[in-house]
Amino acid sequence: MSDFLQNILGKVESALGVDVQGALQQQLQSLLQPQNLEALLTRADQAGLGDKVRSWVSQGGNVPATPDEIRTILGSDMVHNLIEKTGLPADTVLTALAHFLPAAVDKQTPQGVLPETGAETKQA
Repeated sequence: MSDFLQNILGKVESALGVDVQGALQQQLQSLLQPQNLEALLTRADQAGLGDKVRSWVSQGGNVPATPDEIRTILGSDMVHNLIEKTGLPADTVLTALAHFLPAAVDKQTPQGVLPETGAETKQA
C-alpha cells in the first residue's frame, strides 16, 4: 500500500475509531464470490470500464480505478449496502475499494480467468 494511502487510512481510522481494512475485509470477500465477479465485469462493460476490470482478472498488470469508477462499477445499491454494513463514509469505502479491489480480484483469478459461477472461493 502506498505511504500516502496508508496515511489517509490511518487518519480515517483514528478519527472514526474503526479499522477500515477490517471493516471492508468481510464485504470484500462477498464481492469476490464468482457470481459477484461476473456481475462486476458485466456492469463494468456496460459503463465502458470493462477493459479496466479485465486487467484485474488477467495475468498482466492491474489498471488502477478511481473511487468514482468503483462507484460506477459497483452501482449505487451495492455502494449504499457497503456503507450500511461497514458504517464508514462513502468516500472512505470507495477510496479503500479503489485501492484494494483490483489486487483482490487479481488474487482471486490467478489463472487470468473468472472462476466458474458454481465454484466456491477460498476465504483469505
